[in-house]
Amino acid sequence: MNDQNKNLILATILSFAVIVAWTTLFPPEELPVDPATEAVQTLDDPTLPATDPVAPTATTPTDVPEPVSEAPRIPIETSELAGSISLLGGRIDDLALTNYRETIDEDADIVRLLKPVGEPGAYFASFGWTATDGLDPAAVPGPDTLWTLESGDKLTSNSTVTLSWDNGSGQIFRSEIAVDDEFMFTVDQSVENTTSSPIAARPYGLLRRHGEPADLKNFFILHEGMVRMTDGELEETSYDKITDYAVDPRERTQAERLNVAESGWIGYTDHYWMTTLIPEQGVPFRSTSKYFDSRDLYQAEAVMPIETIAGGETATVTTRLFAGAKEWETIRDYEEEEGVPGFLDSIDWGWFFFLTKPIFALLHYLNIFIGNMGWSILALTVILKIIVLPLAYKSYVSMAKMKELQPEMEKLKERAGDDKQAMQQGMMKLYKENKVNPAAGCLPILLQIPIFFSLYKVIFVTIELRHAPWIGWIEDLSAPDPSSIINLFGLLPYAAPEPGSILSLIFIGILPIMLGVSMWLQQKLNPAPTDPTQQMIFAWMPWVFMFMLGSFASGLVLYWIANNIITFTQQYAIMRSHGAKPDVFGNIKSSVKKKSAAAEAEKKDGK
Repeated sequence: MNDQNKNLILATILSFAVIVAWTTLFPPEELPVDPATEAVQTLDDPTLPATDPVAPTATTPTDVPEPVSEAPRIPIETSELAGSISLLGGRIDDLALTNYRETIDEDADIVRLLKPVGEPGAYFASFGWTATDGLDPAAVPGPDTLWTLESGDKLTSNSTVTLSWDNGSGQIFRSEIAVDDEFMFTVDQSVENTTSSPIAARPYGLLRRHGEPADLKNFFILHEGMVRMTDGELEETSYDKITDYAVDPRERTQAERLNVAESGWIGYTDHYWMTTLIPEQGVPFRSTSKYFDSRDLYQAEAVMPIETIAGGETATVTTRLFAGAKEWETIRDYEEEEGVPGFLDSIDWGWFFFLTKPIFALLHYLNIFIGNMGWSILALTVILKIIVLPLAYKSYVSMAKMKELQPEMEKLKERAGDDKQAMQQGMMKLYKENKVNPAAGCLPILLQIPIFFSLYKVIFVTIELRHAPWIGWIEDLSAPDPSSIINLFGLLPYAAPEPGSILSLIFIGILPIMLGVSMWLQQKLNPAPTDPTQQMIFAWMPWVFMFMLGSFASGLVLYWIANNIITFTQQYAIMRSHGAKPDVFGNIKSSVKKKSAAAEAEKKDGK
C-alpha cells in the first residue's frame, strides 16, 4: 500500500470516528457555579433584596392553574410580527412571525412564538413590580393584574400603547410598550406616587414557559434552553439541566440566580427563535433561571434594583424584550448599534466558533451579492479552497513525490523481505534523501475536518439556511435532498420515503449519489492498494459516505461535492506539473478487471 493511501485512510476514518464519538459521548457540559463564586453572588445586595415574590407562589399556590386569559386584547401589527397583548398582567402572550412558516408549503401555518395560557405550550412575557417599603404586596401589579388601556389602540412600529393600573392607595402604575420594525419591544415601566409619603418598589420582567417546546430537537450539536449573558460571561443551560437545579430557599423553588453588575440579558433560545429580557445596560440587576416542578414551568427573570419614589414624584425603568427570529444581521445590529453586549453569541456557534462565525459572515455577504444560498455555498467552497491552497499545494507535491518513489519502495520491499525494521529504516532513509514528508498527505484531510464540522454547524443552526432554495428540486438547503432513487427521482408516480425513515436512508437522492461518485473518482487518481484488506476499505469508502451523508442537510452535501471536485482538479493539475501522470481511466479499468477476476475465481472455487 502506498503511503498517501495509508494517510488518507488514517486521516479520514480515524479523525471522523474520534471527533464524532467524542462529541456524542462527551457533549460540552454547562459550567457549574463555583461555590466560592456562588457565595459572593448570593450576598444580599441592598438594592436587590434576597426575598423574591416574583413567582406563582407570590399570588397563588404553585399547584393552582393560572387563569386562562379572557381579558381584552390590544393588537400587534408590524412588518415582522402579528399578535396581541392581553390586559391580564399586560402579557405579551400572542405573537406570530409573519415572514416565517412551519414548512416550505405556501399554505403552511405561520410560526407562532408566544401563546397565551390555556393553549398547549403556553409561553409569554410579563412585566410588573414587587413591593418593599411603604407598599402592601397587593398594591403592586403582577402577572395576573388586570390593566386598563390608557392610550393607543394598536401596537405598531410607529405607534405605542400605554397600560395603567391604579392601586387605590395613591400609586398609579403604567407600562408604555413600543416595538421596532424587527423583533425588539421596549417597555417603560413607571410608577407615579400621588401621596406625600415615599414608597419603594422593585420592577421586574419575566418569561414564563409551560413545559419544553413541542418541536425540541434535543440534538447534541444544537443548544436549546436558557441562555444568558452575565458581565461578558455566556451561559447556556439545556431544559433537562434546568430541571436538575437545586432548590434555592430564597426563590422557594429550583433556581439559579446571578447578580449582574454592569451588563447582561437572559432568555430562552429555540432552534431558530428566541425570547430575551434585556434590562438597561450599566445598571445592576438580578438574573434568575427557575423551574417549578409541580407545574412544569420554566421561568427566566430580570429583577431590577429598588426604586424609591418620593411623594408627588414618578420613577421610570426601561426593559427591552427580544422576541423573534435569530437572524444574524438583525442580532448583530442590536449588539453593535443598540448596545446589547454579546448578543451575537446567543446564536449557538459551537466549539469551532472561531471558524463558524467568519464562515457564516462570509456566506451571508456572498448571499447578498449572489442572491442564492446554494450558489453562495459553492462560491464559499472555492474561497475556502483558495485560502488553504498553499498548504494543499505542498501536500499534493509531497504526494506526487511519493508516487515517484513507488518503484524504489517496491525494490526496498523485495530486499527487506519480512524484516520490518530494515524496511522502516530504508523507507526513512529514502524519504530523507528525497526530502519527502510522508505525513504531508494528511494535511488536506485534516484541514477539511474542522471546516466540514463548522459548515455543518452553520447550516444546521442558522436561520438563513432554513427553507433557502437552490435549484429545481432543492427547495430547502437545511433539509436532506428530497429526491429518491425509489421513484427514479420523481419520474415514477410514487412518493419518496418520509425524511428520517429507514427507507430514506437507503433510497437516497441525487446529491448523495453525486457525492459518492465524486469521492470514487477522487480515489482513482492513484492506483488501488495491493493489500486486499486495504483495497476493500478503499472500494467501500465512497459508498459508505454516500449513505452516511445522505440524510445530512443538502447544503452540506453540496459543499462536500464541490470540495471533492475542486480537490480532484487541484491534485490532478499539481501531480501533472511534477511529472506524475495520473491515469484515472486506467485505474478505473484496472479496478473493474480486478473485480471481474475475483468473481471468476469465486466461481471456480465454487465448482
